[in-house]
Amino acid sequence: MNINKVYNRLSIFSLHLPPSLSPPQFLSASLHRFTSVPTRGRLRTPASSAGGTNTRAAMSPARFHHLVHLNAAAAECDAGAGGNGSVPSTAEDEDNLALGSGYRLPPPEIRDIVDAPPLPALSFSPQRDKILFLKRRALPPLAELAKPEEKLAGIRIDGKCNTRSRMSFYTGIAIHQLMLDGTLGPEKEVYGFPDGAKLNFVSWSPNGKHLSFSVRVDEVDNNSGKLRLWVADVETGQARPLFQSPDIHLNAVFDNFVWVDDSTLLVCTIPLSRGDPPKKPLVPSGPKVQSNEQKNVVQVRTFQDLLKDDYDADLFEYYATTQLVLASLDGTIKAIGPPAVYMSMDPSPDQKYLLISSIHRPYSFIVPCGRFPKKVDLWTSEGKFVRELCDLPLAEDIPIAFNSVRKGMRSINWRADKPSTLYWVETQDGGDAKVEVSPRDIVYMQPAEPLDGEQKAILHKLDLRYGGISWCDDSLALVYESWYKTRRTRTWVISPGSEDASPLILFDRSSEDVYSDPGSPMLRRTTVGTYVIAKIKKENDEGTYILLNGSGATPEGNIPFLDLFDINTGKKERIWESDKEKYYETAVALMSDQSEGDLYLNQLKILTSKESKTENTQYYIQSWPDKKACQITDFPHPYPQLASLQKEMIRYERKDGVQLTATLYLPPGYDPLKDGPLPCLVWSYPGEFKSKDAAGQVRGSPNEFAGIGPTSALLWLARRFAILSGPTIPIIGEGNEEANDRYVEQLVGSAEAAVEEVIRRGVAHPNKIAVGGHSYGAFMTANLLAHAPHLFCCGIARSGAYNRTLTPFGFQNEDRTLWEAAETYVEMSPFMAANKIKRPVLLIHGEEDNNPGTLTMQSDRFFNALKGHGALCRLVILPFESHGYVARESIMHILWETDRWLQKYCVSNTSNVNENLDKCKDDAKKEVPDLESKTIPASGGGCPELADSEHEGLHPRARASLCICC
Repeated sequence: MNINKVYNRLSIFSLHLPPSLSPPQFLSASLHRFTSVPTRGRLRTPASSAGGTNTRAAMSPARFHHLVHLNAAAAECDAGAGGNGSVPSTAEDEDNLALGSGYRLPPPEIRDIVDAPPLPALSFSPQRDKILFLKRRALPPLAELAKPEEKLAGIRIDGKCNTRSRMSFYTGIAIHQLMLDGTLGPEKEVYGFPDGAKLNFVSWSPNGKHLSFSVRVDEVDNNSGKLRLWVADVETGQARPLFQSPDIHLNAVFDNFVWVDDSTLLVCTIPLSRGDPPKKPLVPSGPKVQSNEQKNVVQVRTFQDLLKDDYDADLFEYYATTQLVLASLDGTIKAIGPPAVYMSMDPSPDQKYLLISSIHRPYSFIVPCGRFPKKVDLWTSEGKFVRELCDLPLAEDIPIAFNSVRKGMRSINWRADKPSTLYWVETQDGGDAKVEVSPRDIVYMQPAEPLDGEQKAILHKLDLRYGGISWCDDSLALVYESWYKTRRTRTWVISPGSEDASPLILFDRSSEDVYSDPGSPMLRRTTVGTYVIAKIKKENDEGTYILLNGSGATPEGNIPFLDLFDINTGKKERIWESDKEKYYETAVALMSDQSEGDLYLNQLKILTSKESKTENTQYYIQSWPDKKACQITDFPHPYPQLASLQKEMIRYERKDGVQLTATLYLPPGYDPLKDGPLPCLVWSYPGEFKSKDAAGQVRGSPNEFAGIGPTSALLWLARRFAILSGPTIPIIGEGNEEANDRYVEQLVGSAEAAVEEVIRRGVAHPNKIAVGGHSYGAFMTANLLAHAPHLFCCGIARSGAYNRTLTPFGFQNEDRTLWEAAETYVEMSPFMAANKIKRPVLLIHGEEDNNPGTLTMQSDRFFNALKGHGALCRLVILPFESHGYVARESIMHILWETDRWLQKYCVSNTSNVNENLDKCKDDAKKEVPDLESKTIPASGGGCPELADSEHEGLHPRARASLCICC
């Protein structure tokens, strides 16, 4: 069951690809939150932790994050100097302007890059014979974010639209035929919907003959913006409302609609009998009381937007309650089931059953809706109740230790290779990762309607935590398990249809060891719209082969590959590999799976991407056996003014011997011998590791295109800065050592090594090096200004948390509580070292930040602490913005603030940062023990704060996002 259904949100980017399970990857804190979700033909965008739960997705090492991320705009924005109420800045009286009111605009060389029109998102038809170009607008105006929203149960709801607030949208849909020679046919526009309509949730029917999508149009009446479901004929492009009645609207707070078969959709609608929203009582009926007289141990993270009282609970139920409706293309509609808070609905592969998930009371005031009591039922596709699978109680007591889970049945899904067989997993350790037990998880399987007396069957037992299954057939499936504490990950080969066949370990490795990553199986689409492991045949060969799609990490950078892997012998043959001299290529999806039958190696067609340092991503279809590549896109360069930027992946060493890497960007035409050292901006985000060797491995490729998002540090290449992007800041805790107990010293050691390297290369002026970061990167920035003042002239910290005592039940990957590791919490908190910060620091924070741990209060209090010690500091609070910044006014102002700060305190810095370098280093050494000198016991997991991913990109609009839909 696709429990975490997802939504097009402004604050998040999207990756749309066919599901490809692999061993869970312990990715960077930003990347693992933005992963594609397997759906049956729906174009989905990950919501920001829908329900407030932290999901670590098991994604393919095909590394789909190279694709352009979808950040559909919320409105057409004027790219001119005065657009959206922003005030252009001038050099004249800038200090006075800086203290004035109103939004500012950055210099034109930055503004022009950010205002460049976004490229479209792409979606392939189930038959792989057509491509949708989903058109988008630029950055939305602040007015979109300023619309009223309800903050309930860990989510934010737009009451006017009855959907998640701040949804992005498409402005149009164009259909292209994919010709036999790989070229695109003429564009065919989908038409019929109102002018100015906002389109969402675009999906193909299983047979590829129709499209479904939601339409909303801003109106002046009470139905303003409510979503209606439309369908379009793919051959003609004509669109029409699915429901004849104008009173039937979508309820998209959780799920929205799904194709049950070629002509029928199951739709979440607002109940026709629903009245007006409940009104908040002027006088409360009593005090707000919480009790723990049973002495239960309940430790929770600092979740936000929770229910506060009974009125909130009623309001949440009002907006989230759905009436499910079966709607046919011929206009027939039928309401099924009672109104309820349905979270997901998944048809079985044979279209005979529906897996229905809902939540119900009692709700909670301390955890988000993802932990509310949850009921999972089985219905027929006509809406008749068959049986209850589970009714899970409220889960307020899930331990904070990493790999802890909810008790009872979880990850309930349909087998992709069977008509209607369910599988799920149940924990044997009570959900507590600290409990030692074997097995830890058991995977079960059962027909939708078991025969009398037929019990659930044990499919597999696991000693680590279950991480997903890739299905193939009765003779082959891959089961994944992992354990964060040890970074161990294992892949099992099982034969689901044979009780006699013993499971075999296929791969057993460290998830941190990217060099040993074998890749993950490529999947093929079945005729019923599910995805299974693609078995490949060779002529005159009876072997069982699969395709492993890998990122190909090496000491020289990633070189993606496809291996033909013999599942029985373990032998592999490399059948494709990326160019490594100039280009970075990836295998994206299988394109020769549109029909049933065996897939032969010499008939393969693979969708690939290709890019270089200076050429943006384009897509190709490669055909075997000659591997001829046919280019199918020709997107223009998104920022031609930086087309000749210089990029180099550099390696250097920390004093304790740990190998470090970074990507060094230099402006177009820059020559260090002629131009001398530049002002430099270092932008990074720390990461935790269990071994020095893994920490020193190279990740990424020197040939990847430089995607520049609206808030990216790379924008300052246009201002003639050197940018050191993503220098690795490994915080290592080997063996039983807790990494965070030596956080500050390892942080400073990594930063020293990075700064010394750019100075040694002659590209950075030693007195003009600034440091910045977002979220945990902002936390890093503040700590470096406090503990390494000899390295940086100023800092920029966006949406950070600075006082760890305000997150007492863990943060990032720390799962000890404040009371268990008080010294570590205090020593890691730059708030506690505010008196040591002497360098200028710019603090920026969204006023509506809903990320766990990074409350806006963190920046408020840190600024007051700095100001109380006379530090040179500035605090910018962005109205209506959350953890990631979205509105054009906000983004332009951030860029203006950042540019002003850098020009004033970096470019114009006349003080000698290194004047007392030796003394500063001596002071730092007295304060920070030597990297090798301290050993303390092992680190846990947790709920990482979201990275801004400036080098990964929160808003990378430079490339076209891609979707392979079914």
